[in-house]
Amino acid sequence: MRIGIIGLGLMGGSLAKAIKKVHAQNSYIIGYDTCPDSLRAAYEDGAIDDMAADRQNAFSSCNVIFICTPVSRTYGIVEDLLPYVATDCIITDIGSTKYEVVTQIDSLLKTSTKRAYFVGGHPMTGSEKFGYSSATSYLFENAYYLLTPMSDTPDFILFILQKMIERIGAIPLILSASYHDFATATISHLPHIVASSLVHLVRENDGDNCHLHALAAGGFKDITRIASSNPAIWSSICLSNKEQLLKIFGRYQIILDRFLEYLKEEDEGELYHFFDAARIYRNTFKEGDTHSSSKIYALQVDAKDEPGSIASIANLLSEHHINIKNIGIVNDREFEAGVLKIVVENKASLLKATEVLSKHHYTIYY
Repeated sequence: MRIGIIGLGLMGGSLAKAIKKVHAQNSYIIGYDTCPDSLRAAYEDGAIDDMAADRQNAFSSCNVIFICTPVSRTYGIVEDLLPYVATDCIITDIGSTKYEVVTQIDSLLKTSTKRAYFVGGHPMTGSEKFGYSSATSYLFENAYYLLTPMSDTPDFILFILQKMIERIGAIPLILSASYHDFATATISHLPHIVASSLVHLVRENDGDNCHLHALAAGGFKDITRIASSNPAIWSSICLSNKEQLLKIFGRYQIILDRFLEYLKEEDEGELYHFFDAARIYRNTFKEGDTHSSSKIYALQVDAKDEPGSIASIANLLSEHHINIKNIGIVNDREFEAGVLKIVVENKASLLKATEVLSKHHYTIYY
């Protein structure tokens, strides 16, 4: 398969490395970047097989083209590529907002004589670092990779992309472009705004002694970590997803107003319910079985509180060729001081892990 990647920063570079890791023998990657150093580094690393001199003719033989640039540039790049791409070429992107760009490109494709396909893409992963030097082959592992096809996208086009995404270790999830933007506004974009607003709250209310700054550690620092993200990217995201952000911001304000009313009325019962309902729903996030679109195969193991105990369990599963997709300590199980949660690939791996750990006298929960 001939693959084009336009933009070899953190995301594009990681995508190239991930594809080469699993498709080294049957993939030929053509890369392009406006930064000559990034392009040369990717070529010398073996992440790409050819360095494109431009964005047009160089990609004419590609089966799939990934546009890994800011979303504001996606439409222009597709417009430039379209006269040159092969028939039935699949073009996709990695931008964090979808409705506007998918709608624009849909209109472009409908007026074109070239039969090509565009499927919006959004890998839900990243890093506070940037540039090709920060790219890794494992960035996409165990991350949701959202796809937003058009209404007339053929099933076989989606199938090709889904299989490519699965091979690099990500989890494909298909959404409409409009729902994608609503979902990301709710669980990603608004939380960034809230985190930044909390930091502003501390900054604007701190005194000359800077006591608030000194005390803003632990939990406060954890919940505002995302406020350290790139401001240029996030101002662009907010503007490109303005309508959905305004909608969800209005709903968020209703919740805050409701809380303020409980507080003013000193309604202890409603205040308790406010926190308790949030606690109960929040604690379901780690399970992933009931409402998740992808089945999660997980077990929990009692592990001794001593150095090397987690490594012993991980090594034991590795010796039996059981791939661990995720592993972590759970500290909120009722009556338990803490257990180790292990997520594996499939039901067969779950059954095998249960058998192996049971034979070694570990206590297992589900």
